[in-house]
Amino acid sequence: MPAILMRLGRMLDRINAAVGAAVMWLAVGMVVIQFGIVVLRYVFGMSFIFVTELELYLHAALFMLGAGYTLLHDGHVRVDIFYGSQTPRRKAAIDLLGTLVFLVPSCVAILVYTWPFVRKSWEIGEGAISVGGIPASYLLKSFITAFAVLLLVQGLGLALRNLAVLLGAPPPKETRGIADRASEALRENG
Repeated sequence: MPAILMRLGRMLDRINAAVGAAVMWLAVGMVVIQFGIVVLRYVFGMSFIFVTELELYLHAALFMLGAGYTLLHDGHVRVDIFYGSQTPRRKAAIDLLGTLVFLVPSCVAILVYTWPFVRKSWEIGEGAISVGGIPASYLLKSFITAFAVLLLVQGLGLALRNLAVLLGAPPPKETRGIADRASEALRENG
């Protein structure tokens, strides 16, 4: 049973791994666009709302779509006062509890309360935020739904892997986060 749970968790992990691999390129696009905005404004005295909004859209996509990938790699902020010194089994219990008590209800609440606004935005084809901007605010609002869905998928993957550890499977090393690696380095270096 633990092996099946671990395998299912890893299958779900692949979704956010693929999304993260694609979305990380948006950071490069943001840098290039911001450089272009600065050059246009300060060298040529020109400004285009469309280009400024494009950077906003890329920024929103990067952070909203990359949240599940960040969770996959344990990159979210964590208070490590108690967690870092725990055994892998206790960490799995803490992560499972946190996923079920905090992550899942938060994502469900986001979906329930924002879906009507996102749906309505698509129905009316909501236009630009500013005159001359990108005529697709519905896309920007859709990132909220995608954010919650991707976090739920990753939360389910995390829950399955943690449940597998609690049932006796060895903790997966490839998903150990920054906090775990830092704690391990401190123990090794005294």
